[in-house]
Amino acid sequence: MDDDLNSGVQRLLALLRSSIPPIHPAGVPFVSAGLVAAAAGRNHRWLRGAALVAAGANAAFFRHPHRVPPTRPGVVVAPADGKICLVDTATPPTELNMPAVPLQRISIFLSLLDAHVQRAPVSGEVIAVQHRPGRFGSAEQATASADNERNSMLIRTSGGDEVIVVQIAGLLARRIICDARAGDRLSIGDTYGLIRFGSRLDTYLPGGSNVLATLGQRAVAGETVLAEVK
Repeated sequence: MDDDLNSGVQRLLALLRSSIPPIHPAGVPFVSAGLVAAAAGRNHRWLRGAALVAAGANAAFFRHPHRVPPTRPGVVVAPADGKICLVDTATPPTELNMPAVPLQRISIFLSLLDAHVQRAPVSGEVIAVQHRPGRFGSAEQATASADNERNSMLIRTSGGDEVIVVQIAGLLARRIICDARAGDRLSIGDTYGLIRFGSRLDTYLPGGSNVLATLGQRAVAGETVLAEVK
């Protein structure tokens, strides 16, 4: 009887782990603050309720879902969850000191309801990471790529292809987190950063890439294929 009970509990825990995503470490202080406030206000129903709602909202925002990246070579995957809001060409961010040659660019807008962790679009070595201060305008605007605060990262694959991914702060975003540093090696789909509260991700592709993403498409970080590199 005890063995059956233990087995049932283990299956329940496994189900919960598979259906409820963990929280990114950056979100732990926010969730903890809500739970502490709820405990402190246990004698005040409105305060306890508001604190629990805040803790739940932060847990949802900072969720870190498991993703399975594609295994076929030569693909560039979405670095973030969200809606593809722009497919065009643009010169790379100036702070990376790259040639001012227009590259194909795919932009993903993250709403407050999207998971906000960022994932490596390709496997390779981090060549450069550069932060640039800027405005906090709406990330949905085309001018956000040039005007808003951003963090640019250049990754070089084993085949020599270079992919740029840019974290862009939005209207509510006030904190860009990038855990990657020059010299690090990332595998496709690895989590490398996070932007707090609404943002945008730009991906610049190597010349001659075959773009597969379409405007308005929903992207899943680490899984949705944006392009194929020739």
